[in-house]
Amino acid sequence: MTITKVSEGQTVALFGFGVTGRSVAASLLRRNISVIVFDDKPDNDMTAAAENLGINLITPSSSKGVKENMGNVDFAIPTPGLPESHTFFECARERGVPLLSEFDLAAQWDRRPVLAVTGTNGKTTVTTMITEMLKRSGINSVLAGNTDIPLVEAIDRQEIETFVVEASSFRLSHSDQFKPRVAGWLNFSPDHLDVHKDLKAYEDAKTSIWKNLSSDDIAVAGIDDEVVSRNIPSAGSTITFGLHIGDSRTEGHTLVVKDFPLMEVKELARSAPHDILNALAAATIASEGGASNEAIIEVLTTFTGLPHRITYLGTSQGVEWFNDSKSTTPHSVAAAVQGYDNVVLIVGGRNKGIDLTSLVSLEKHLKAVIAIGEAAEDISQIFKQKTPLTTAETMEEAVSSAHAQSESGDKVILSPGCASFDWYENYEERGDHFSNLVNEMILGKA
Repeated sequence: MTITKVSEGQTVALFGFGVTGRSVAASLLRRNISVIVFDDKPDNDMTAAAENLGINLITPSSSKGVKENMGNVDFAIPTPGLPESHTFFECARERGVPLLSEFDLAAQWDRRPVLAVTGTNGKTTVTTMITEMLKRSGINSVLAGNTDIPLVEAIDRQEIETFVVEASSFRLSHSDQFKPRVAGWLNFSPDHLDVHKDLKAYEDAKTSIWKNLSSDDIAVAGIDDEVVSRNIPSAGSTITFGLHIGDSRTEGHTLVVKDFPLMEVKELARSAPHDILNALAAATIASEGGASNEAIIEVLTTFTGLPHRITYLGTSQGVEWFNDSKSTTPHSVAAAVQGYDNVVLIVGGRNKGIDLTSLVSLEKHLKAVIAIGEAAEDISQIFKQKTPLTTAETMEEAVSSAHAQSESGDKVILSPGCASFDWYENYEERGDHFSNLVNEMILGKA
């Protein structure tokens, strides 16, 4: 791997000035590297941050506005999630400007161990567990990347011994030099086709987590997933995990990690199939990072999940209510629903260019479907004449409809399978609104 380094006195063009862009700009400026920043729709926070850093924040009206300001640029760094069709990429190509990511900068500036995880679903849960397993083993660690802490910001913490990185396709797709010590790929399903040009580009982005592995590095692969399996690298060592096959797996009622019987499955705080896979992945990666078996077991027996991820809200009149607002793909809806029967499913939002027809395979688990948001019509067509279906114009209406259609023994699950941006700022706001409505209207917790 040839390292093309960003050096003092050079100029880097950034497109996007959100959390990551601001951290990248500050990190470059501290190293005496000039920065040019573009953003299509800068808000007041971005404008204030640019002023504080002494940066001219450019809002180009066309591709010409970008090209005119990239004449003396040495490198270009896009914000995570910038659509691959964006004019910034065209301008960089025309000018012959190499693309980098914040991961590449961190790889140039820091050599401490990195444990990285990618996958369509489960990244945040798995990386959170890994970080806690390392900390309980006495290893000073921080969770960074696709989080509130960009990796270029985290490496300024000199006390950190190991970085746990949530690696989204948005960051990986433009990373050339990122080289984790341990790199895990959990699973793959169609997603983010509003950003990546096609499904192959999304797969290639995920695959790149393994492209720089050397003989001393470890790839951890979800062997049950066909796409992950066919991309397992030849370089480095590979450890596989799966429900019933792989180096880490279940054998009968036992959780086996790297062929070592670790604990009983019944001891897990959560033990649905996707929970078991997350536990196996986290335990495998953490152990490669130096975590003790005792710390791993302690986390697995106490970790009850993150907010908005199949979160149990309560029971009223025998009906259990769950908030799974983090679900933004059909794959994640399946993970939420498959462990139950008699589910009243609230699903929909803004589709990200994904084929939603696979949702029909959940029919046997469903009592009723309530379609919401911009994707409501598509969802209605999928379940037409298969499952009782209603459409809700607001979340209040969806909760009221679910209450009316459910009875003792049923499960009501908000698992949208779509983005939240039609009705909400983000999935957290969507999940909070749903949870508050359930507490007020159903559970009497207002």
